[in-house]
Amino acid sequence: MSAQHLLHEMGWAPGHRLDIQLCQGMLVVTSARDDRYQVGSRGELPLPASARQMCRIEPGQPVLLAAFITHDLLVVHPVSTVARLLTDLHHQLSGGDSDR
Repeated sequence: MSAQHLLHEMGWAPGHRLDIQLCQGMLVVTSARDDRYQVGSRGELPLPASARQMCRIEPGQPVLLAAFITHDLLVVHPVSTVARLLTDLHHQLSGGDSDR
């Protein structure tokens, strides 16, 4: 996944080592000293196939990237998670039951 501008803002240059963890249906990416993942030579963010499958991210499917620069943290939100969160928010805003 190309995210050159965002990775540059994070200070993650090509070769920067990364840790990628699954957390509540999202991928959480942080800096790592020793890990098998790294920013690609053209600024690509590696998303391992197994992690994409667990998050139900299909090839070519859009994702929402949220950077927390001061915490050296990047969160990859699958479109299904964003849709669910927005549905829940709109349900609450319309006065619906929040126990869904």
